[in-house]
Parts: sequence; C-alpha cells; structure tokens
Amino acid sequence: MFKLSVDDEINLYLVNESFTERYVVLAKENYEYLSEWLSWPEFCKTQNDFKEFVKGSLHGYADGKSMNCAVEYRGEIVGNSGFNTINHDLKMVEIGYWIGQKYQGNGIVTRVCRYLMDYAFTSLGVEKVQIAAAEGNLKSRAVCERLDMKLEGIISNREKIGDKIFNHAIYGIHKSET
Repeated sequence: MFKLSVDDEINLYLVNESFTERYVVLAKENYEYLSEWLSWPEFCKTQNDFKEFVKGSLHGYADGKSMNCAVEYRGEIVGNSGFNTINHDLKMVEIGYWIGQKYQGNGIVTRVCRYLMDYAFTSLGVEKVQIAAAEGNLKSRAVCERLDMKLEGIISNREKIGDKIFNHAIYGIHKSET
C-alpha cells in the first residue's frame, strides 16, 4: 500500500476502497461542519459514493493529474488531503484537504500541507504549490499563512455550495521561496 509518513503521528495513504466505510462515518458525523465550506458532502454520503470517489482518484493518480490520500492520525483515518490537481506543464500543484472537526487544533492539516509542499517540490519537481480557500474560511486561510504562502488574490464567484456563492482566496508559494 502506498504510504507516506509525515511524522510520528501522521501518515498519508493513497485512497483505496478499504477507507470508504470510514469516510462514510466521518462525512456523516461532520456533515454540517464540512458542508459549510465544501460542496461534496451533499453528493457523497454512501459507501458507493465514496467508492466512486476512490475510483476517480485512482484514475487521476494513474494519469499523473492528482493524488488523493487518506490522512491517518495516531492510527485513525481522520480526513483526506493531497493534490487536487497536478499540472506538469505549469509545474504546479494545488493542495486540498479536509478533516473531521474534532481533530482540529492538533496541527494535522498544517503538518500534512508542509509535507505535501516538500513532496511536490522534491519528488514531483514542481515550481509552485497553491491552495484555494473560501474567502471567509479563516481557519483554512490561517493554514496557508502558517505555511508562509502568499495571498495572490481573491477570485470572485468561484464556487457555489448549496445556495451560497463563495469567493476564493488563492495562496501560493514557489520552490525558490522555501
């Protein structure tokens, strides 16, 4: 199984069907919390929905276009993170993530993103790492700031979640800045 060790508490595993049952539980337990800033919880509720997510993710990985990983913290799957997009032509990746609400405050997302940034620069040979967060999602924006990423701008009307339209804050960091 594809495994990346972030540190002594956190591992990343390339998504596979064995995680789908845990994802269903996490999504159900955190539905309101996740639905505030993410569109997928409305459409991904069953084990079959997550099997389709895994299938698409593995195709994206095989094609070199993405890399979605289960986040394991202290032996328990607590969320998902990875590269939503890998653009080899532009030498850029975009990191995405989510974790269950009760796991916040442990530095998990920051540590995972720091690891993924290093992985992108050293293993994938990219020149830029980017994160897009809803403008009002101050916790995700704080992750970007802890990673010393620069706010590159706000893109208006970038995403619709339920009946709300969100602007996105785009953060980036170049290899030369690390």
